[in-house]
Amino acid sequence: MAADMKIKYPEDKRNVDKDHAADETENRKVIQANTVKADEVDFDDLLSSAGEFGKYQILLFFSTFPFYVFGVFVYYSQLFMTEVSPNHWCWIPELENLTDIERRSLAIPQDGSTRFGYSQCKAYAANWSEVIMYGLKPNESWKTVPCQQGWEFNKSEIPYPTISSELGWVCDKDSYQATAQTFFFVGSILGGFVIGWVSDRFGRLPAAVISNIVGCIGGVLSTFTTNLSEFAVCRFVMGMAYDNCMMMAYLIALEYVAPKYRTIMSNMSFALFYAFAVTTLPWLVLACGHWKTVSLVTSLPLASAVLALFFLPESPRWLLARGRIDETIQKLLTIGRVNKKDIPSKLVEKFRLSASNRKQEETASSLELLKRPTLRRIFICMCIEYMCCTMVFDGLVRSLGQLDFDFFVSFSVVSFTEFPSMLVTAFIMDWMGRRWLTAIVMTISCIFSVLTVFMSGITSVIFAVIARFCVNMAYSCAMQWAVEMLPTSVRGSGASIVHICGYVATALTPYVIYLETYIHWLPLVVVGAIAGLGAIIAFTLPETAKKDMPQTFEEAEDLATSQKFWEFPCLKKPPQTEGQTNDSFEI
Repeated sequence: MAADMKIKYPEDKRNVDKDHAADETENRKVIQANTVKADEVDFDDLLSSAGEFGKYQILLFFSTFPFYVFGVFVYYSQLFMTEVSPNHWCWIPELENLTDIERRSLAIPQDGSTRFGYSQCKAYAANWSEVIMYGLKPNESWKTVPCQQGWEFNKSEIPYPTISSELGWVCDKDSYQATAQTFFFVGSILGGFVIGWVSDRFGRLPAAVISNIVGCIGGVLSTFTTNLSEFAVCRFVMGMAYDNCMMMAYLIALEYVAPKYRTIMSNMSFALFYAFAVTTLPWLVLACGHWKTVSLVTSLPLASAVLALFFLPESPRWLLARGRIDETIQKLLTIGRVNKKDIPSKLVEKFRLSASNRKQEETASSLELLKRPTLRRIFICMCIEYMCCTMVFDGLVRSLGQLDFDFFVSFSVVSFTEFPSMLVTAFIMDWMGRRWLTAIVMTISCIFSVLTVFMSGITSVIFAVIARFCVNMAYSCAMQWAVEMLPTSVRGSGASIVHICGYVATALTPYVIYLETYIHWLPLVVVGAIAGLGAIIAFTLPETAKKDMPQTFEEAEDLATSQKFWEFPCLKKPPQTEGQTNDSFEI
């Protein structure tokens, strides 16, 4: 009877109850997810509480100074070691008691096809003892031969021995300089992959130290070379340090500041540190007085990068991307302590919980950028943009020898443009945005690169200064732009790949400048055309001004797809916040 009194629910009733229970569970999950999302605290939130730009960031800013000097040494030293005076002629030992002008007038045939009016690779074949004894004058009917005993160089242009002048890399060997430079940039390609991998696997700091040690080894070994093959191998090793020897420290400093201070931080470092080093380098080279001394002076200091292990911190964003949450919190607490900011303990715990719940991308590879259509398109365009900037920048540097002006003065004057251009960039890049600023300055650089061909003397220097001033701004934009687009887990390797593309481009630049031996105006016209291409490519990239750097691939895709073509940061209204701002949290 008891069994008969049990209540029996219909099958559909039980299904209704199950559906109701499922709905309740789903609602609770949604409410819980929304609550968690509302309580999420990301890295930038905690950094804001620790101090977005205080004493800690200022000390970090100045601690990166040596790395910018190292970057200048690695990049430009070979230019001064291999540069040779274009004003040269055959050396005739029998005429050594005459003045250089007398030797040249007597032994060197006239040649109107050269810029100097005489042959640089041939001399008259004569019995010079008889010529001097009988006071004979050169005759066009005399037989000419290629230089047999080496060359003389106009020492008023390059007043110290270079490896090119010592080994005779002129005339039929005048492409050797370009070949050695190409080996340097091929080394940069390999170094970019290796150091980029080290950066994402073991940290920015070990990558910075390793790259500088490699550069030191390559530079010191260069002083013992006696031919092109040996020199090219040593410069290949030296190239493995470029430009990670500087960029890893740059990346560390950039990841310690909030979005609104990134532009100031990155550009002021180039304006103060890089510009100072590159402007003074020519005079340091002149003080050295020999290419081997130049190699040692610009290589040995790189070994001091090991000291960075004791004073330069690791990137907290990298630590967070690797799931090392406690170490990230310790870094942020240190920032707060130095900046005299108290970080609420509840805020720290919320950050710890948010970071633990966040999907970690520890095993992410830079190949992931190519698997996602949106990121693939942007990444490829960014690589092309950086290639254009580096090729124009390097082309203008290497074309200085073609200007009708003192080489060392021209180099310093043109290089000094780094200072004002970076200052201007620091204060207008967030206002104009990366996209429009890059497009405008690359267009101006295109125009003045071409116009430089048709000028001479101080006018050509002024036009080169304008072109260099503009490409400096574009180069700085591209450098920061690439970092800001990439998610943290592949920021080091991704930025390295972008820079590797720049190395590939600059490996071709020496040969672009070498076109001057065929048509004197062609190199700068090609450089101008590349600048024009860079202006066009800039419009295909998303704007990142005043935006948080993406932590994940999804955030990077959102950054790329949530913008319009006609977006001008200067016209955007500041977002309206409700309640508390990031500087003050309700705990």
